[in-house]
This record gives sequence, C-alpha cells and structure tokens, in this order.
Amino acid sequence: MNTKSTWDKANDTIAQLVRYTLVGGLAFVFDFGSLFILTEYLNIHYLVSAAFAFLLGLTINYTLSIIWVFEKRTLSNQRIEFFIFSLIGMVGLGLNEFIMWLFTDILNCFYLLSKIVSTVFVFLWNFFVRKFVLFN
Repeated sequence: MNTKSTWDKANDTIAQLVRYTLVGGLAFVFDFGSLFILTEYLNIHYLVSAAFAFLLGLTINYTLSIIWVFEKRTLSNQRIEFFIFSLIGMVGLGLNEFIMWLFTDILNCFYLLSKIVSTVFVFLWNFFVRKFVLFN
C-alpha cells in the first residue's frame, strides 16, 4: 500500500527536479566544454563534436542520477536500466543534433548558442521521460 499523498509525491518530484538540475548542470559543463574543445581546438565538425560531448554528459548524468537524484528504481537490472536510460538519451541526442543544426545552419546562430537552446529542450525531455519510465 502506497501511503504517500499527492502532495508528498509532488514534493518528491520537485526535489528530484532540483537535484537533476544540479546533476544536469555538471553534465552540461562537461558536455559544453567538450563540444568547445573538440570543435575549436581539434577542428571536428560541430555536430560530430556535439555527439561525442553529449555521450560524455550522458554517462556523467546517469552515474549521478542513480547515486543522488532518483532513490526509487523501476528496474532491478542495472544493465537494462542503463540501456533504457541511454535509449532515452539517444532520443535526446537526436533532439540535440536537430535543434543545433536548425539554429546553427538554418537560423545562422553561433553553434554554442544553439547548444544552450538545445539543452533546455533536451533537459526537460530527459528528466520527465526518465522519471516516469525508469525512476517512478
């Protein structure tokens, strides 16, 4: 029997969102920094750099999410959990690449600005889908 009220569940979600924002912020620093270094110093195309940087951020995000953000886990098998976490992240990666391409190549924004815009959308996608699919 679940004894938590709707208020308690809402507070849990808010606390998780705050923690996920902090974790996401740290992952973003690595993602954004890697994007910049790979593109500016190694001369890798910004969309290729974005994919590699995103995967680094994904790994950091998963590790910190299971340690600190989400106490309750839907799946007991961590390999399956990471696979689904990554699958959700791959959809996020697709959104990231599309939004960056749209803002950089079509709307002529600087690629780092495009990354910031993309991050907002991908952050919301990742949090809510992961929360309700994996950590509910």
